[in-house]
Amino acid sequence: MSLALDAGPEEPLLPGWTIGRALDAAVSAWPSNDALVSVEQGVRLTYSELSAEVDGVARGLIARGVSRGDRVGIWAPNCAEWVIVQYATARLGAILVTVNPAYRTNELAYVMKQAGVSLLIAASKFKTSDYVAMAIEAAPNLPSVFFGTAEWDALRTGAGGEQIPDVELSPTDPINIQYTSGTTGFPKGATLSHRNILGNGFLVGEACNYTPDDRICVPVPFYHCFGMVMGNLAALTHGASVVIPAPAFDPAATLSAVASERCTSLYGVPTMFIAELALEDLDSYDLSSLRTGIMAGSPCPVEVMKNVSEFMPEVTIAYGMTETSPVSTQTKADDTLEHRTATVGRVHPHVTIKIVDRSSGEIVERGETGELCTAGYGLMLGYWDDPEMTSEAVDSEGFIHTGDLAMMDMDGYISIVGRSKDMVIRGGENVYPREIEEFLYTHPDILDAQVIGVPDAKYGEELCAWVRLRDGATFGEEDLRQFCHGKLSHYKIPRYLRITQEFPMTVTGKVQKFKMREVSIEELSLQGAACIVTA
Repeated sequence: MSLALDAGPEEPLLPGWTIGRALDAAVSAWPSNDALVSVEQGVRLTYSELSAEVDGVARGLIARGVSRGDRVGIWAPNCAEWVIVQYATARLGAILVTVNPAYRTNELAYVMKQAGVSLLIAASKFKTSDYVAMAIEAAPNLPSVFFGTAEWDALRTGAGGEQIPDVELSPTDPINIQYTSGTTGFPKGATLSHRNILGNGFLVGEACNYTPDDRICVPVPFYHCFGMVMGNLAALTHGASVVIPAPAFDPAATLSAVASERCTSLYGVPTMFIAELALEDLDSYDLSSLRTGIMAGSPCPVEVMKNVSEFMPEVTIAYGMTETSPVSTQTKADDTLEHRTATVGRVHPHVTIKIVDRSSGEIVERGETGELCTAGYGLMLGYWDDPEMTSEAVDSEGFIHTGDLAMMDMDGYISIVGRSKDMVIRGGENVYPREIEEFLYTHPDILDAQVIGVPDAKYGEELCAWVRLRDGATFGEEDLRQFCHGKLSHYKIPRYLRITQEFPMTVTGKVQKFKMREVSIEELSLQGAACIVTA
């Protein structure tokens, strides 16, 4: 009998530094290497230049009263300033609260209050989003600094002249709060330490065989671990360069940046790679510099991985969750094509994983399906100011239960076969239906609402709302979109609507969402998308 339990190797050793110390080490080792390139902004900073910018913002934060342990929010699409603020807060030991740029007023207000944010740093606007107006509406009394303003210029130049205090920070200090949608209807703030995210960035970079010669194209958002950890910190710990192709994902801009900056690595969720492969002028981009990259964030279609492997021969799949900083398993360049395209790899160093029977909690045998659980250095410190939710997520042995159903083969490779929780992953964004259901309940004409995920060829999953209306009420898809617009992030707005008189229920009164999904697939003719094979 071989149990579905595996522990990663003890090598390489985890860096025992804080993020600030890691930046100092990078400057010492690779002062003239490009650290950060923002193509659309025309910004190019070496490690020495990046460090100088970081120190200026750190002094500016001190002048505004920010100190160790204070929470500083950042709300912006990808840009050079985002990375500078990430490192400046780390220098001081302030806790960076990363806010999804798609958040609207309700969500922003909740996060600012729950985290106790004392200063918000944000973009002034992006596309149709007026961040200044929304910030004033959501938190009118919260001090804010917006990029592109005189206040930002003062912050950036260290106005006030304060010196950065020589305070000995600990690698186990909290340094980042990332909000994940919660089954309670409200986001939960996963609190991560220097050790959590610096260690994970380093190990991800090791799995990709990064060196100071690598240039990583990062079109995935920085507010996610994918961007700020697997991108920024993987680069930092290896002297590599981060290339920002655009503020938000654009397939043509991404491939143009790969070509012009001679990127060796490209990141993306599956929908991003699908969009890039679908470009009519794909052959016109010189992608010969690409060697590796990471596809992660949602289930990776096997055929897409095979297509990507043709121009990124060492592309890897990574699996994890925000609460584990994030990566727990990853494929490697020397894995077989089958393993690299149809599994999420093997356990990372310094991590332990097990697959358990959800009923008994016992570890299942390899080849059997159960819930994937993970433990190790990457496990979050907890949900911010929420010990009850923390204890529900992490068991007495220090394992977090992912809610994903998985299988481990005899060689330790993991395949994700489903999700036990009803979380929906749309284009790499985790969405919990309960949050949307509770919002829909506030509509005066809606008596009851249930939200499910249905398969989608582009985004992996889309949201479908089943709604029971009050007598005499009328409600259509356009009404749904208008009600949600400006109050929910775009990816949380259901694409499909089904008006119903009743939900399929068990004899004990529990809604059977799997039956709702079956009916929706049939009615919406989504059988083709449902058959796409993922790793």
